[in-house]
Amino acid sequence: MIIVMNNNVGEKAQLELKKEIKEMGLSIHESVGANFHLLGLVGDTQNVSVERFSRLNSVEKIIKVQEPYKKANRMFHPENTVVDILGTKIGDGNFKVIAGPCSVESEEQIVELAKEVKASGASFLRGGAFKPRTSPYSFQGLETEGISLLTKAREVTGLPIVSEIMGVKFLDQFIENVDIIQVGARNMQNFDLLKALGQINKPILLKRGLSATIEEWLMSAEYILAGGNKNVILCERGIRTFEKYTRNTLDLSAIPVIKKRSHLPVIVDPSHATGEWWMVESLAKAALAVGADGLMIEVHNNPEKALCDGYQSLKPKRFKQVMQKLNVLEKLLKELA
Repeated sequence: MIIVMNNNVGEKAQLELKKEIKEMGLSIHESVGANFHLLGLVGDTQNVSVERFSRLNSVEKIIKVQEPYKKANRMFHPENTVVDILGTKIGDGNFKVIAGPCSVESEEQIVELAKEVKASGASFLRGGAFKPRTSPYSFQGLETEGISLLTKAREVTGLPIVSEIMGVKFLDQFIENVDIIQVGARNMQNFDLLKALGQINKPILLKRGLSATIEEWLMSAEYILAGGNKNVILCERGIRTFEKYTRNTLDLSAIPVIKKRSHLPVIVDPSHATGEWWMVESLAKAALAVGADGLMIEVHNNPEKALCDGYQSLKPKRFKQVMQKLNVLEKLLKELA
């Protein structure tokens, strides 16, 4: 339920209304803009009397919210959320690219790639330190050493770092060292982890689950938002369908749906979506065209010998070419808007 306040309502009336709402055992998500003042009621609103509030002079109207996600809902928060990471913003027209290898392999590798992707225009460095793998015999990442190597690359280049967390065990180390904490597709519904991430202020990059609906995805974001962490970035990375030609099926239609239903920024990972490096450029352009707030692209200086997902990684030279084309397309789209 959303209470739309009259623009001329006094502070005393506001406080009295908020007090009454809290006495009902509900929490309030308040959103104030130049031309609106909203009180979003969070909790069990089934027995709340719409008529009771509608008769108040301070209330313009009541809006019933049907979706189960509240704080992630655009009705609760009409303005686009912008997530600020060390001065670099994502969302509301701030299109940014995250780039780097699937996994951190060595200091030389990650530092060199960090220099390469920065020179090509990437705003963030990605690198997996802890790798969720289908097979227990596959390379699982360098773990804590990988985090240390990422921080070394940040020291050299100044690029904020993005890395995937697997559980709460190493949360303190991620809080201390990682600038954007990524929740992978397999952990999208790891609710204990999501609750823990809701208690911190670090930006969270939440990937869509392998077979998750858009509503399930937003409900996972709701866990983080409900804990008090407003810094959530969504990432569409393809979903599992009957099609086997590509690694996953990239759901680009999810971008305009998210934009309509939620205020959260949403980026696209064409590398994991396709599993093929030669498809990344086309889908990166398409993602920008449909309104994505950014991209996550895998880049490796020697994909043939990569320890993880080399076949979907661009070489630095190719990544530079893609970035140049994206810059041209972004300017063109702004002119057409």
